[in-house]
Amino acid sequence: MNKKSKPESPFTGRWRITWMDQWDQDFVDEEVEGFFEFRNDGLGDFQFGYVRGEIDHRPSTRDGKPCVEFTWDGNDEMDPAQGRGWAVIDGDEIMGEISFHQGDKSEFKAKKQRK
Repeated sequence: MNKKSKPESPFTGRWRITWMDQWDQDFVDEEVEGFFEFRNDGLGDFQFGYVRGEIDHRPSTRDGKPCVEFTWDGNDEMDPAQGRGWAVIDGDEIMGEISFHQGDKSEFKAKKQRK
């Protein structure tokens, strides 16, 4: 029996972080250009500053707009860290929030990178 392939999510791809309300762009791009990457298999990755993690995401809606909600597990300056977040599509960018479990949270904006 063949499985039907899921239609590609509008979030699938790599998104360049262009703004975060808690950290300036120099920090966001400290090691690599800050990014979120969502794959069609429900997984992904992100990095900004010294924070990096693996994402487990699910499609949703928020205020009638396509949304992705995610949890993440990774590290912050080599210390274990985890949290959650969400993003909605707003024109040609996504905007949302990423949170650390029992810690900081930051709003963000990101633009999709071309292949």
